[in-house]
Amino acid sequence: MTATTVRIGTRASTLARTQTGHVADALTSAAAAAGTPVEVETVHVTTEGDRSRASLAQLGGTGVFVTALRDALLADTCDLAVHSLKDLPTAAAPGLEITAMPERVTPLDALCARDGLHLAGLPRGARVGTGSPRRKAQLLAARPDLEVVDIRGNVETRLARALGADADLHAVVLAAAGLARLGRSDVVSEVLAPDVMMPAPGQGVLAVEQRAGATVPGVAALDHLPTRLAATAERALLARLEAGCAAPVGALGTVSDDGRTLDLQVVVASLDGSRVLRHGAGTTLHAVDDDGPLTEDALGEALVLDVESAAALGVQLAEMLLEAGAADIAPLR
Repeated sequence: MTATTVRIGTRASTLARTQTGHVADALTSAAAAAGTPVEVETVHVTTEGDRSRASLAQLGGTGVFVTALRDALLADTCDLAVHSLKDLPTAAAPGLEITAMPERVTPLDALCARDGLHLAGLPRGARVGTGSPRRKAQLLAARPDLEVVDIRGNVETRLARALGADADLHAVVLAAAGLARLGRSDVVSEVLAPDVMMPAPGQGVLAVEQRAGATVPGVAALDHLPTRLAATAERALLARLEAGCAAPVGALGTVSDDGRTLDLQVVVASLDGSRVLRHGAGTTLHAVDDDGPLTEDALGEALVLDVESAAALGVQLAEMLLEAGAADIAPLR
């Protein structure tokens, strides 16, 4: 059987190419298992976020890493695009759809510090680098004495600021998922617990996007339901708050091991870390039945209902936060 060529668009950074490689390998395996073999061709696309050295806050945050990839999809330059979900705007993109969210890698943030120090062990007044207002706010909430330095650049560039021969920082904070995908978990001195550093909505999740209505062999099999449900809740919350990916908002959805419940925890903080608002809520899921496996039709209906429930949970929690004064604490718009 002749293989179908699938063109996958990606940013040209090492992390983006590595993430796209994981998706390409999974797609090739899934398509082969389904009897519809594919050959993958990678298409490199440069985004605004790659060209500019300005901070995420100055760039506006949301969309700076994805617009060019989406344009390439719509122009039929590629068939799929692989994004870090946390970089995607929450609003739907006309003509496009997120077909798959592969299983999430750890959503947590990681501290990479000199001498393997933990956050609590950093010296008073330590200089810690991050380009994220969310991370900055939570770092200052935990350690008001820190000097948080705005940094940009690829993973190795940022690590060098703390761990290199000419280091000018005591530590940097990066996504643990990105370090794991690059095989650099060895530089992590502490994985920051959610009660210290709530991750960004969608962190650790890849989004595989395509033109609406298109058929790409194997791509649907890459979707991981617990990941999609958790990410749906997190992004629905962000959308209702009208907050972009640069806002000081952290959220983490978790599906229980038995698949029966979805929990969502969230943090909203002031940029200086002086005010922090935490909330949580949960919902029941329907794709598990005590009486045995659901029929195909019943399962399909349950899955649709669960995605709707996840989105409703995010909206519900956002309403609770707004009622509690979230918009007075953090710049959400």
